[in-house]
Amino acid sequence: MNKTQRFSKVLVANRGEIAVRLLRGARKAGYRTVAVYADADRDALHVREADQAVHIGPSPAKESYLVIERILEAAQRSGAEAIHPGYGFLSERAEFARAVQAAGLVFIGPDPDAIEAMGNKSESKRRMIAAEVPCVPGYQGDDQSDDTLAAEAHAVGLPVMVKAAAGGGGRGMRLVHDADQLLPAIRSARSEAENAFGSGQLLIEKAVMNARHVEIQVFGDRHGNVVHLGERDCSVQRRNQKVVEEAPSPAVDPSLRARMGAAAVAAAKAVNYVGAGTVEFMLAADGAFYFLEMNTRLQVEHPVTECVYGVDLVAWQLRVAQGETLPMSQAEIDDSALGHAIEVRLCAEDPLADDLPQTGRVLHWRAPMGEGVRVDTYLTSGMTISPYYDSMQAKLIAWGEDRETARTRLLAALSDTTLMGVISNKDYLAELIGHPLFAAGGCTTGFIAEHFAGRQLVVAPDGLDAGLAALGLYLGDTEALAAEHGLPTEMMGWHSSHATPLEFVLRWREQDFAVDLAVGVDGHFEITYDDVVMPIRLTRRTEEGFQYLRDGVTHTVKLTRDGDGIWLEHAGRTWRWVDRTLAPAEGPAAGSDGRLLAHSDGKVVAVHVAAGDRVEKGQTLAVLEAMKMEFQLQLPVTGVVESISVAPGTQVRNKQLLLVVTPDAR
Repeated sequence: MNKTQRFSKVLVANRGEIAVRLLRGARKAGYRTVAVYADADRDALHVREADQAVHIGPSPAKESYLVIERILEAAQRSGAEAIHPGYGFLSERAEFARAVQAAGLVFIGPDPDAIEAMGNKSESKRRMIAAEVPCVPGYQGDDQSDDTLAAEAHAVGLPVMVKAAAGGGGRGMRLVHDADQLLPAIRSARSEAENAFGSGQLLIEKAVMNARHVEIQVFGDRHGNVVHLGERDCSVQRRNQKVVEEAPSPAVDPSLRARMGAAAVAAAKAVNYVGAGTVEFMLAADGAFYFLEMNTRLQVEHPVTECVYGVDLVAWQLRVAQGETLPMSQAEIDDSALGHAIEVRLCAEDPLADDLPQTGRVLHWRAPMGEGVRVDTYLTSGMTISPYYDSMQAKLIAWGEDRETARTRLLAALSDTTLMGVISNKDYLAELIGHPLFAAGGCTTGFIAEHFAGRQLVVAPDGLDAGLAALGLYLGDTEALAAEHGLPTEMMGWHSSHATPLEFVLRWREQDFAVDLAVGVDGHFEITYDDVVMPIRLTRRTEEGFQYLRDGVTHTVKLTRDGDGIWLEHAGRTWRWVDRTLAPAEGPAAGSDGRLLAHSDGKVVAVHVAAGDRVEKGQTLAVLEAMKMEFQLQLPVTGVVESISVAPGTQVRNKQLLLVVTPDAR
């Protein structure tokens, strides 16, 4: 078994943006690289980035990326001498680290015993209490019955957090304010934890309200050195999943940083920690802080630390894995801190549909560039976002000499980001970063719930946006017609009699916009919506869309056709419009006929009814897991279950029939 040895070839046991980041980092440090891939990732960017690539199985992670034997076989076949797990998947599985070492390979991460000690939240909390690291009051015992957990929650006092002892990412976590929510929350958290992590063990913690989520980056080597690289503020969260991260925290001064850093180092030393890790704390409004958990791996948000401290944490991991000492002392690290960095997670999710994960083909992707801007991603135009993995597609990071510079750079970077073909949270992120409370640095973990609940986006498209989409459709059709018949482009807009405005009906989500488009000469157009006339002049066609002049200002529009619709990016916002101009009359609302369809690609986790059961409107009939999130599926009718087409474990496609309810006669 080799804990450290010299190596020259590294296998990355992961996918997506972190695999690309690790492969590029290893190559920069002079190592040969090996990628692994499942069926869905056969043409992925990380496969193309590596010197070698090995196929490890079908698309579902449990049949590929989570199969230890296939990872080890890939290392053997490729001649890799070390394995980097990235984050997620097998990164915090002690049995994986042991298997890697038993195979005579180097595991680029902490030792199995440290992973085991800190990987279970209940066990790690007991260790931290023994090490005198401040901890949130609660219950982390072995008795896992519903009654015991409920009793301990009442003993601690509501509100409480019900948390999965294994795993992370906000899964298996519920905030409970009321006693009647407690048992349902316990059962729901246990079910989600079992599906996500293979363990339903839970713990109870007193909820620290109006707190910040502040974490400390730690790093240890095999020579007894442990340091910290300051803190990251991860308070902006949705359903306990981080959305925005920044370093340093607006709420941490040098004295508090030193105290939290010392506690994090003590936590790492308590388990003889080696490599990169993160100790997470809740920071209360009164300045008190409490240990939450330790992540025994590189974090998603590590780039903000790299930007502020001018380091490459992956390069550090590679050096420490070969037995070298840390490249910097604590004093040198403290002196190197410069400026501020903010990161957002670009996800294939729909903020206006309860953050429903999105899948499909990426029609157009363009990453932003500019001073202080960094993008970690695996996205490419033409690729397909599958339902098998996490919804995060990219990380956008901006650094500045101060926080406001970083924030404004990030807003500009979001505006310059183009993602068409799949709905994302890009515009939502811009609203978060642009919110006055975030600008003031005052966000706690309740920020999103308090300021964005029920209405995820403030900005919606208007008649001008609809008219520009109509113009895009018109330009595309006329240019295709001109090319087909060999007509000169100067003929566009020509007519032999009085011009009649073109009528369009365009739909954004469930809202229809009736728009008239009058075509003039020399690029002049008039958009009419709701009796308001908006004259514009087309000044330039571009590869991605067009530019137009209005009120003396030139604006840029980017377009991508998508079947009967068109994606439009205008003024930093992205909309998908569907052309309903010649569409037939629509049928009844979805589900009103008693047919329950899958709302996305995913896996059926549970079916709560049987044929012949009577069900009520809004009752949960089935649970669908998509991109590691669970969704409760209901119908807007009352009636009797007629048939069921799926069972727990069934992989389904978007719009696939799950079950049928015969509605009551009206």
